[in-house]
Amino acid sequence: MKSILVAIFCLVAGVASAAEIKVLSGGAVEPGLEAFAHLVKREMGHELKIQFNTAPQIVKRLASGEVYDILISPPGVIEAADKEGKVAADTRVPVGRVGAGIIVRAGASAPDVKTAEALKQALLSADSVVYNTASTGIYLDKLFGKMGIAEQLKAKTTRYATGAEVLEHVIKGKGKEIGFGAITEIKMYEAKGLKFVGPLPAEIQNYTSYDAVMMKGAASADAARGVLRYLATPAAKAAFVSGGVE
Repeated sequence: MKSILVAIFCLVAGVASAAEIKVLSGGAVEPGLEAFAHLVKREMGHELKIQFNTAPQIVKRLASGEVYDILISPPGVIEAADKEGKVAADTRVPVGRVGAGIIVRAGASAPDVKTAEALKQALLSADSVVYNTASTGIYLDKLFGKMGIAEQLKAKTTRYATGAEVLEHVIKGKGKEIGFGAITEIKMYEAKGLKFVGPLPAEIQNYTSYDAVMMKGAASADAARGVLRYLATPAAKAAFVSGGVE
């Protein structure tokens, strides 16, 4: 009887220690973070309640006073939040990085994008170009400027706030259309009518890095700290890699 009571106590204690952890994250790490969330649930018992946004949207949400247990975003966003006293800097952990890729709709001819010069010619001959206004799009604006083709592309360029909107636009597109997005997000849409042409050529590839940190005022602070410590383990890294986050 005593052993049964001990077992019941341990079970109840384990359930009581499980927490619901609110996470605000950049959308580009979604496949890896979802894999990590399953790992956390299985190994720690915690439930990660995740909301995904672009970096600009995350900045707006933080500015409005929203508080989460864990924030996952590019380093610049975290550094700005730290200066405003919104995050616990000592809990910061690197998550990984995501490269940019090139897309066309399924069934369309894939342009040659193996080199920067080939990509330049493909863009100039395209009917339209589509990319976001977030991290990837900010980089592409600068890249097209350096290539000397920004003005030629302006009239045929369509921009969206999120990567998902870009991918959905390309799926429904017509003619010779080229789109850009985070490789992790592209992979999630390949079965929906999207063709991944390839990553940006190595000489002009751009990686967006992501870090995780606990926010001050976190409702589940102890559990969040534990999850962030677990994030630094090989098992956690493997979960993110499985989702395309390097």
